[in-house]
Amino acid sequence: MPARGLVLSAALAVLVMLVALTSTAQADVGEQIIRRCTHNQSLSGFSQQAYRQALKDLSAGTEEYSNCASLIRQAQLAAAGTGRGTSASGASGAPSAGAIAPTPSEQRAITHAPSAGSAPLQVGAETVHPGIVHADIASAFSSLPTPLLATVAFLLICLLLVASAGIRNRIRARRGQ
Repeated sequence: MPARGLVLSAALAVLVMLVALTSTAQADVGEQIIRRCTHNQSLSGFSQQAYRQALKDLSAGTEEYSNCASLIRQAQLAAAGTGRGTSASGASGAPSAGAIAPTPSEQRAITHAPSAGSAPLQVGAETVHPGIVHADIASAFSSLPTPLLATVAFLLICLLLVASAGIRNRIRARRGQ
């Protein structure tokens, strides 16, 4: 009987190792997709589960500073539509599964855009002047993070204390003369 328990223990250990390896392999596939995306390589040929894993594994920095999340979703959609992820690529410029070709007038506008200059444009009821940002001080301060505002306030208070101490010392020096 002890040999039977030993065999069962060994089988259980092997089973646990296999489960751990398959979950690690799935994580590796997600990381591989993310790596391919950040290196502008093709994202095609993966399973839906691999795309889901890659989306789950995306770090906040990668998601914020790259378009990998949308590229992975495009590859996932392409794989769902064709059975394989053949039409979604990295940032190589190839059209994605849902890309719509511009109309001839849109294409002319795109071609003309670099030479259009900075003339004011009429957008709806407003005239937009390129290069001019209309911002008042209140909106600039309200968009700053609270810790930064607290730090600036602290530095201003310190500056006032140092300046007042300097003024006080000068006044005392003049009275003493």
